[in-house]
Amino acid sequence: MTQSPNPKPYDLEERTYQFARSCREFVKKLPRTICNMEDGKQLVRSSGSVAANYIEANESISRKDFALRVKIARKEAKESRLWLRLCEVGEERASEDDRQKLIAEAVELGKIFGSILAKTK
Repeated sequence: MTQSPNPKPYDLEERTYQFARSCREFVKKLPRTICNMEDGKQLVRSSGSVAANYIEANESISRKDFALRVKIARKEAKESRLWLRLCEVGEERASEDDRQKLIAEAVELGKIFGSILAKTK
């Protein structure tokens, strides 16, 4: 019996990387408006920061440093959700669907980081 591939990787470093990549692809498809250019830049930064801070957490030198980096990753996931909500997708249904999937992933990542933090106490 073969197993179907899991759509969400268990490797959280890979998952946060994929989130950042997907946000970049989303930004590339947005209509070119002044607001989208600014919000898109912020989304690229915050989504990349989710991944970068989680990687730094895994390389932390102390439990306190680990918790700090995970808190920052959680904060950046929440911020990514804000920028996703602010982006104007226009009339394209596919873009709205992509946005909703990315928002759901940002929320889920935030919950995962919150759970990790609860376990480190």
